[in-house]
Amino acid sequence: MNETTGPFAKARLFSTLVGIALALIGLAMLVGGIKLITLGGSFYYALAGAGVLLTGLLLILANKAALWLFALVLLASTIWSIYEVGLDWWQLVPRLALWFVVGIVLLLPWVRRPIARKAGANSIGTAPLAGAVVIAGAVAVASQFTNPHTIEGHLERASAGTLNAAPAMPDGDWQSYGRTAFGDKYSPLTQITPDNVKQLEVAWTYRTGDIPGPNDPQETTAENTPLKVNGMLYVCTPHSQVIALDPDTGKEIWRFDPKLSTQNADSFKGWAHMTCRGVSYHDDAAYAQTEAQASPAETAAAPASASNSCPRRLFLPTADTRLIALNADTGEMCQDFGNGGSIDLTTGIGSFTPGGYYSTSPPSVTRDLVIIGGHVTDNASIDEPSGVIRAYDVHDGHLVWNWDSGNPDATEPLPEGQIYTRNSPNMWSVMSVDEKLGLIYLPMGNQTPDQFGGHRTPESERYSAGVTALDINTGKVRWDYQFTHHDLWDMDVGGQPTLMDIKTADGIKPGLIASTKQGSLYVLDRTNGQPIVPIKETPVPQGAVEGDHTSPTQPMSELNMMPPVLTEADMWGVTPLDQMLCRITFKAHRYEGIYTPPSLQGSIVYPGNFGVFDWGGIAVDPIRQIMFATPSYMAFTSKLVPREEVEGGPARKSETEGVQPNKGAPYGVIMGALLSPMGLPCQSPPWGYVAAIDMTTNKVIWKHKNGTVRDSAPVPLPLPMGVPALGGPIMTASGLAFLSGTLDQYLRAYDVRNGEQLWEGRLPAGGQTTPMTYTGKDGRQYVLVYAGGHGSLGTRQGDYVVAFALPKQ
Repeated sequence: MNETTGPFAKARLFSTLVGIALALIGLAMLVGGIKLITLGGSFYYALAGAGVLLTGLLLILANKAALWLFALVLLASTIWSIYEVGLDWWQLVPRLALWFVVGIVLLLPWVRRPIARKAGANSIGTAPLAGAVVIAGAVAVASQFTNPHTIEGHLERASAGTLNAAPAMPDGDWQSYGRTAFGDKYSPLTQITPDNVKQLEVAWTYRTGDIPGPNDPQETTAENTPLKVNGMLYVCTPHSQVIALDPDTGKEIWRFDPKLSTQNADSFKGWAHMTCRGVSYHDDAAYAQTEAQASPAETAAAPASASNSCPRRLFLPTADTRLIALNADTGEMCQDFGNGGSIDLTTGIGSFTPGGYYSTSPPSVTRDLVIIGGHVTDNASIDEPSGVIRAYDVHDGHLVWNWDSGNPDATEPLPEGQIYTRNSPNMWSVMSVDEKLGLIYLPMGNQTPDQFGGHRTPESERYSAGVTALDINTGKVRWDYQFTHHDLWDMDVGGQPTLMDIKTADGIKPGLIASTKQGSLYVLDRTNGQPIVPIKETPVPQGAVEGDHTSPTQPMSELNMMPPVLTEADMWGVTPLDQMLCRITFKAHRYEGIYTPPSLQGSIVYPGNFGVFDWGGIAVDPIRQIMFATPSYMAFTSKLVPREEVEGGPARKSETEGVQPNKGAPYGVIMGALLSPMGLPCQSPPWGYVAAIDMTTNKVIWKHKNGTVRDSAPVPLPLPMGVPALGGPIMTASGLAFLSGTLDQYLRAYDVRNGEQLWEGRLPAGGQTTPMTYTGKDGRQYVLVYAGGHGSLGTRQGDYVVAFALPKQ
């Protein structure tokens, strides 16, 4: 047979092509490995690259030494991998998977035959390579029986003997963003249980019709948690529409469209956000029923003529800076509120670019007041609108008080024609209220820009990145506690403060739990702001850029889910090549652990801008005295750019991606997630978990990785790697927790005793929101999710409201 056209020739061609591929891979690794060494990184990639390059060249020459050399490379890689990461499967993948496959390929007859022919022997000594392949395979198999990131545990108790102190409401209602003004996200419903939750099915689906348009900002999001009250469901959409639905069928009852003033223009482009997290509800009758038992803080003189035109009303913050009062029965504007049903929130704010100021979160409502903050665009300039908090009369809309953190003592209404302090720290998230104590709790952001603080005032330094408690009636500061000093990392307190009475060794304490981006869970006495769980001032990295400074210490709670400090070995990839590139990126940046200052070199921010906990917050079961948390871990990078270089950088896509201009500051900043060239996280998985904490001991009961890469990977495989969640959990009295915020499109149910995932329901779009649960008129318990996706996270966008329930009996 002609050796230039027969099977031998094909085998020779195959062997040569494999050799060329290995030579190219080895050359790339050798060059990159040398670069990594110059940065102080691992020698492995240069050495392995040299071995793979030489293997490829020997294979092209059909030299049997190729097999022996690669056996050495594979065996050494296996030993090195175990040394670096142990039996951690996903960490072993980029280190061994490619070499394991190459080892098998080199054992194929198509590779061995040309080598044997040239050697003139029947045997070419494949035993070393076969042995190396078996060893690498055995390590991979062994890693399937380890779970180094899991904490196993079980909570036996059904009650800690503590009563729920949250404001009362019908068990089947969900009347506030966090169900109650305490932000606990806890429902007393028990119809759906750990035993029957597997039977959950879609009961109905409704489409709002509000989907992202071509002129919308990238971060157009459906972060809404609907309310169930007054016999209806109330949904708000990204474009500030409110829809009332029948809770049993999802049938639309009424719809209100505020007809945003920018609706027909291109001015949505360049906005940071387009979202509505929720509306708020007020019922005169509910307060009248409890007035006799009210505390002095609640029984302050009521308005002389409380309106009856809207005895039940919804408060809607719109994207064009209005606060609108709607009749909750009909959807019509309450004409006696403000100017024909709305208040212009631009009053006293001063100039801003479209989208640069408005409220993305629902206001807080008390007996007499509706209290609202506002989102201010991060990192645009040093001259942005004030972060003022304003309290309006719940009936006629007149301004009762204002608290401007830039002028904190002057809470009397701002005189006409004046403006609030420019660029003072804002409060963009959801407040919590304890009307019995007469306090409202503000989760504070910081003074923009985030990564440069050289222009900050003493007032902004005091009130940023912490919780401030105000007197409901006057707006005066009663106490404050800061969680990040001189914040240069965008460590806004994103989650709604959670209020619960906590059983401690010293008795029951009125607690406030603040979940934070840095991973600390700060537990304070909500009456006075004193720590219930110790908080320690801890030394942190130093060395800010010229014109700025860093705090020598940062307050860290003993109760925390902060991640370990990243190391070069934590860098990840699908192959050794992209893992090597991630290692180069890691070593090229400044990183000394949490609170590494921003730098001209470029710094790694970990935890990153979405934090360990963001606006989704946590849920608590005040009866069992446990917390359900969804910690996420994604590193970001930030690089300060001198003012003269800002204009030439990559375009700004959002507040966390691209060049942030920081107009007026000496530096702009380039920000983004720490990703590989393939678009995958550079840090190793898991990136997201679910966990439970015993609030009586402050110990983690259990912690499990959570979610799959089905909807975020190039190939839609449901690999259970643990993915981040943006959106909060809820808990029920039956011992269940529900979460929909993961990057894959599922609503999941968990047994709160041990963290076991009991059920998952597929969603038609991303569920980056917090679900809720309620009882319908038919007596069935429903679990509901607004599935609309998230533009900045790349999840599938839509306009779906989906309700799940047990099958009808």
